[in-house]
Amino acid sequence: MMRYLLSLFIFAIISGCSPELTDLRTYTESVKNRAQPSVEPYTKFVTHPPFAYSSASLRSPFEQPKGTPAVVSQTRVENCLQPDFQRAKQTLEQYGLDALALTGSFTVGGEKWALIKSNDGALHKAKLNSRIGLFYGSITQIDAESITIEQLLPDGAGCWQRKTTTMTTASQAGD
Repeated sequence: MMRYLLSLFIFAIISGCSPELTDLRTYTESVKNRAQPSVEPYTKFVTHPPFAYSSASLRSPFEQPKGTPAVVSQTRVENCLQPDFQRAKQTLEQYGLDALALTGSFTVGGEKWALIKSNDGALHKAKLNSRIGLFYGSITQIDAESITIEQLLPDGAGCWQRKTTTMTTASQAGD
């Protein structure tokens, strides 16, 4: 019996709580009536007269003119420094030095090794005389915090110049 009375009481309370929405509906209608949608007119496109191409019988601008040499030859200096173009490339020669970071070094059996991380996330190990970089680089020295790389850079006249670069480990956060 008590359950029936309780459920009847709850039903009476809930039915008395019906929301009064007439003021909300009136406000919504007034806002809709006041709103004036404005659409900007489209810009008018001007049609241009067609262009008649009349140079079809002439030489294409993408072809080499006749009578002009195709390749300009440079004077090549003989007996100057040249890299070995015939040797097989090593793994670290796929990356420029800006895409590599020295992460550490270690020694195994008296031989020093460097750990180098590439920008694709791969970790590589290298020892003295390992090839590195795009410009025929070679590791000439490995220290605890740095490696020294000797590269061959072209000078534009067919010769190559030596350039020494030092790569150091990245500083820790907060240093």
